[in-house]
Amino acid sequence: MIEFIVQYFDFLLHFDTHLDLILQNYGFWTYLILFLIIFCETGLVVTPFLPGDSLLFVAGTFAARGSLDAVWLAVLLSIAGIAGNTVNYWVGYLLGPKVAAGKKIRWVKQEYLDRTHRFYEKYGGKTIVIARFVPIIRTFAPFVAGVGTMTHGRFQFYNIIGCVAWILTFVIGGYYFGNMPIVKENFTYVVLAIIVISVIPTVVEVIRARNFKA
Repeated sequence: MIEFIVQYFDFLLHFDTHLDLILQNYGFWTYLILFLIIFCETGLVVTPFLPGDSLLFVAGTFAARGSLDAVWLAVLLSIAGIAGNTVNYWVGYLLGPKVAAGKKIRWVKQEYLDRTHRFYEKYGGKTIVIARFVPIIRTFAPFVAGVGTMTHGRFQFYNIIGCVAWILTFVIGGYYFGNMPIVKENFTYVVLAIIVISVIPTVVEVIRARNFKA
């Protein structure tokens, strides 16, 4: 388990190196690989650990180098995120009765559901947009929206806005800033900073929840 965690963080922090190898080995199919990672990270509640923000930033950096097409990247990953959230919504919708009845779902961590519920209590439907920028919460937000029977039209409105904003923010950020000398020389630290900053809202919610229980 410890070895897996170490390898996972090595993958996150050195995703630029891994993406370079993927591009060398798979070429055009790299788009499909990135598509599947974003789709699974947003569409499957069992894979909230997949890279999101850092992956988009690194992909944007490679687009600026000419290794990837920025427009294709933004369009395909936006579709991946929207489609992933949509699948997640319908899974939540179908499992809604079980969750409402208090039945535990083996592959869904109750702690994450509770945390996402608190986001909905605070932000309402805008949670779908805000959650795009919060790891783990963004994976469970569409699921909880389906469980709570948010209308599909309302969900898609927030889904599309949130997804496009998320993709463009990090891809464009990587495109314009990823190849700056100071960023290139400290790329691992920049990726680490993105990861840390992105999880701060989740940590704050956990602390608040524990203080509330206390």
